Amino acid sequence: MNLLKDILFGVSLSAVSGSTAIMVNTITFDSRKVGFDDVFVAIKGTLTDGHKYIEKAIDSGAVCIVCETMPGQLVDGVTYVEVDNGNKALAIMASNYYGNPSRNLKLVGITGTNGKTTISSLLFQLFKKAGFKVGLISTIKIMVDDKEYQTTHTTPDALTINRHLALMSEEGVEYCFMEVSSHGIHQKRTEGLLFEGAIFTNLTHDHLDYHKTFADYRDTKKTLFDNLPKNAFALTNIDDKNGLVMLQNTKARKFTYALKSYADYRGQILENQFDGQLLRIDDDQLWTKLIGSFNAYNVLAIYATADILGLEKLETLRLLSELDNVDGRFQYHISKEKITAIVDYAHTPDALQNVLETIGTLRTGNENVITVVGCGGDRDKSKRPVMGKIATQMSSKVIFTSDNPRSESPAVIIEEMEVGVEPQNVKKVLSIENRKQAIKTACQLAMPNDIILIAGKGHETYQETNGERVDFDDFKIVREVLKTLDK
Repeated sequence: MNLLKDILFGVSLSAVSGSTAIMVNTITFDSRKVGFDDVFVAIKGTLTDGHKYIEKAIDSGAVCIVCETMPGQLVDGVTYVEVDNGNKALAIMASNYYGNPSRNLKLVGITGTNGKTTISSLLFQLFKKAGFKVGLISTIKIMVDDKEYQTTHTTPDALTINRHLALMSEEGVEYCFMEVSSHGIHQKRTEGLLFEGAIFTNLTHDHLDYHKTFADYRDTKKTLFDNLPKNAFALTNIDDKNGLVMLQNTKARKFTYALKSYADYRGQILENQFDGQLLRIDDDQLWTKLIGSFNAYNVLAIYATADILGLEKLETLRLLSELDNVDGRFQYHISKEKITAIVDYAHTPDALQNVLETIGTLRTGNENVITVVGCGGDRDKSKRPVMGKIATQMSSKVIFTSDNPRSESPAVIIEEMEVGVEPQNVKKVLSIENRKQAIKTACQLAMPNDIILIAGKGHETYQETNGERVDFDDFKIVREVLKTLDK
C-alpha cells in the first residue's frame, strides 16, 4: 500500500475533491483491471476514452480517480484528482509508485526512425560481455539482466516501463538501454524518467498517419533531447539533416557521429561483404559481422555511447567484433543451391532503400534480386506507393503481398503499393496476397546465386488480421521452402 499524496508528487493538479492522505493499492488505466483500493487513471486514448469507464472503475473498488474532466456526479468516499494531461500524470505517478527506479541506474534512450532496435539490443549485448548487469527495453523484448519478458510496443506504457526498471534496480542492473518511439514521447510514457543520455539515429518517412506532418514527427523526437539534464549526454548522427536539430535546445553534453561529415566520432567503410564489413573508426580498424552502411552508423553509435559511458576504447572494439546481428535485421540463409534469402524489418521507404542498396553493393553483377514486400494495415498509407516504387526500381522482380493487414483489406493495401510502380517496372511485379505463397513463389523463381529479400516483418513471428494473430515467421518459412527445393 502507498500513500496517494506520495504517488501524486510532481503531478500538476488542476483540482482535487476528497483526501489525498489515503492509502491506495495500485495504479491502473485499464478499467477491467481495477481492484479494491486502486487508483484509476482515465486516459483519452486514440481508440477509446477512459472517462467513459470511471463509474465502472468505482464499482470495481477504485478509491481514487485521476481524470482530465471531472464527472458531473462525484461519489462520496472517492478522491477525484483533475489533471491537464492524463498520460503525463500516469507516467509521473508510475515512477513515484515504483520508487523512481530510473534514478538507480543509467538509462539511455535511443530514438529515430531506423536503427533503434539494433543499437539498443547490441549495446545490451556489449555491456553484458563487458561484465555489467544490464537491462533492455526494446521492440523485440524486455530484458532484466538474464531474464526475458515479452513486449507489445516499441515504448511500453509508463507502468510497464517503471515496473521493469524497478525489477532492474532490485537486480542491481547498472545500465539500461531503451528504445524511445515518437508515439511513446508524444503520449508522455517517458515522463518522470531520468535519462543518463539519448541517441538520435535518423529521421525518415514514417508514422505520418499519427503525427500528420514531418515537422511534428521531428519535434516530438526532439523533446527527448530538450528534457535531458545538463549532466546527461546527447549523441546525434549529423549525416542526417535533422541531427543538429536534436541538439538545439538540449542542456546535455553534446556529441556527434558520422560517416560523411566531420564529427566527434568518425567512421569509414573499408570493405563490405556478406559475412561482414571492415570499418575504420577514428584511428582504429574494426571487423564487424553487421552488414551495410546503415549498420556502419549503428556500430558507430554503439562505439560512441560506450566511450561516453567510460568503456575502454580497444576493449569496446574487441567486443563489437564479437557481436551478432539482431533477429530479423539483415538475417540471412544461403541454400545448397547458393540462393541467399535475407529477412529484414525494413518497413519504411528509407529502410527498404538502405537494405536494397546494401544488397546492390554485395552483388557481383549477374544475380537477380527478388523482393517480397508488403505494408502494414492501419498505418501510414502515404508510404505505400513510395515503397512500391523503391522496391521495383531496385529489384529484378517484386512480389507485393500482405504484411500485417490488421483491419484493412490486404488487396487494397497491395493496390495502393502498385500505384507507385513506374510504367517501365510494371512487368517486374507479381501480386500474391497470401504471404506464405509469395515467399514460396520467390524461392521457386530464384536461380543459383540469386538473392531474395523478404522485407517488412523481420523479427515478428506472427501475422495480424482483424485483431487475431497467427504464427508466421518469415525466416523459418523461407528456410524450410529452400531446404525443400534443395532436395
